[in-house]
Amino acid sequence: MSRREIREHLFRMLFRRDFYAETELNEQIDFYFESLEEPKEEDKQYLKIRFHLILDKIAEIDKTLEEISSGWKLNRMGKVDLTVMRIAIFEILFDDSIPNKVAVNEAVEIAKKFGGDSSGSFVNGVLAKLLK
Repeated sequence: MSRREIREHLFRMLFRRDFYAETELNEQIDFYFESLEEPKEEDKQYLKIRFHLILDKIAEIDKTLEEISSGWKLNRMGKVDLTVMRIAIFEILFDDSIPNKVAVNEAVEIAKKFGGDSSGSFVNGVLAKLLK
């Protein structure tokens, strides 16, 4: 699985977080994997680990996001944009193996793919503040 595919799967998995109780998340992730065409076991394990690493840091990620998104409360942001930025902020703050510019660029591309017309520029603008 490519890094982009991993990010897109993580996006789909994390997107569910805002719509289901935390007690239902593991079951929802299992349902998600059942919908995929025969994912490799190693890919599933990697995605689950990464998913839980992001969830463990979500409070810190959201605090950072609130600080850099001047004038925007998290509950006013589109769920697509919010989820994409959570992944990117995790990569920027907690994953030294991914260059910051790559994390931002990938987030913008995923936002363009899954979000609205202005999602890419919004995500880019907010994440650019974090890199300054």
